[in-house]
Amino acid sequence: MCRLIGAVSREPLTVRGLFEDDLDPFLALADEHCDGWGVAVRVPGGTVAADKDSRPAEDSLRLRSLLTSSTTDAALLHLRMASPGFPVDESNTHPFGDRDMAFAHNGDFTPADALDAVIGPGLLAQAGGATDSERFYLAVRRRIDDGLDPVKALFQAADDVRSLADRFVALNCLLLTAYGLYAYTEHDPHSEVIDRRGEGYFGLHYRTTEDGRTVVASTGWPQPKPRWKALPERHVLHLTPGSLTSTVHGR
Repeated sequence: MCRLIGAVSREPLTVRGLFEDDLDPFLALADEHCDGWGVAVRVPGGTVAADKDSRPAEDSLRLRSLLTSSTTDAALLHLRMASPGFPVDESNTHPFGDRDMAFAHNGDFTPADALDAVIGPGLLAQAGGATDSERFYLAVRRRIDDGLDPVKALFQAADDVRSLADRFVALNCLLLTAYGLYAYTEHDPHSEVIDRRGEGYFGLHYRTTEDGRTVVASTGWPQPKPRWKALPERHVLHLTPGSLTSTVHGR
């Protein structure tokens, strides 16, 4: 299972400044979540740029450089723990996407090709790897390409997993576009992974800081209430860079 964190700010900051005091506790999770890292940032002019590596984040000088050299007002960061059967290589490393969007997932579902019929052969041919996570991204992308806004696309892709997959553990994800950052959270409370990891392992929490940032993240370090709020299950959090508008969408 992976770990993910995203943030937006009123003014452009370095990626390290965007995550501030949450960054080092998050990166410490790379000791276990050691199968690669990925960063995506919103770029002025309406695009998204991403960089990733299948090597551990804690050993990556490139990641350390990116954290201090990239300036943005919206970003996501992902630490991968590979699901059994999927190679540890760059093609399976998050985030997935292109200049329009970047997507990172925490969880899994089986079979990995459960969404292929929804995605369609044309879009499926663009897949770089073989993971269920990339298929989840492509299902979201399919809905957006068909004209849905990202909030509805996330809801419908999650519906697709529930109806077509044999089982799923979690569908937690972050989607970064040129217009905002979106977070979705859902997990199967009966999964054996929950028994091993504890009930709070698949929660997503968010907070707005006094210095003009909003951060959303999976668990792994102290996130005390009321400073951190839990994103309700099967809800989407939409964060808008610059204005710091945060909206929680339910069905």
